[in-house]
Amino acid sequence: MAAGKGSRLGGATQDMPKSFIEINGKRLIDYNLALLRSNGINPIIIVTGFCDKTFEDEFGGMQGIELAYNPFYEQTNVLGSFWVGMHYLKEDFLFIHADSICDPGLFHDLITTQGDIVLPVDYDTYNEEAMGVRCVGTQAVEISKKIPAGEADGEFIGYAKISKNVLRHIKEETTDLLRNKEFSEYFEAAIQRIMDKRQYDIVAIPTNGKFWAEIDFIEDYEKAVREIPGTLVQAAERWS
Repeated sequence: MAAGKGSRLGGATQDMPKSFIEINGKRLIDYNLALLRSNGINPIIIVTGFCDKTFEDEFGGMQGIELAYNPFYEQTNVLGSFWVGMHYLKEDFLFIHADSICDPGLFHDLITTQGDIVLPVDYDTYNEEAMGVRCVGTQAVEISKKIPAGEADGEFIGYAKISKNVLRHIKEETTDLLRNKEFSEYFEAAIQRIMDKRQYDIVAIPTNGKFWAEIDFIEDYEKAVREIPGTLVQAAERWS
């Protein structure tokens, strides 16, 4: 999901996509492409919006990458971008926010954990900006930014693995939310509807202190610069 403008980062993203912000000489999107490629995951669908021509110049015609443009990115939230990209999906897939990065070990935990939906959760952090998660044992039962801080067990980090068993229902719930003009909703609203069905294995896996970052504010960027692990930098260099 790479359609957003990143307006909360001020002038840092005024003339470029948010995912083109650099850490240690590599862009956020480079880190995620490296994680995907090093694990043999393809094709990669990049949903664009703001500065879409920049993505076309960079990735247009590149083998293994498809670009899906969301012309309504200023009127919709992430749910609208997922709707644009979901028509490419036919098998198990990974959902990734382009402004998030994570440790290769955490990414490996995500792709190797079995479940209809797998959600990495940081049980050590949660604030009013976070996408909160409530769990019962290892099962995630609620995901929303509206969960009160005292009731959330942790924060969803912006990466998810979703099996083709759930794909039809994810597409249906996404379409239904948009049909009801829920244009400001996050993709997690569709996941919540799947949770409410109580018929799927929705597994929350702990980050266990492994690095991850979602770059929304300058403070997030500065923290990521300080803490990014060498293994992630090396992966991006190897696959650039």
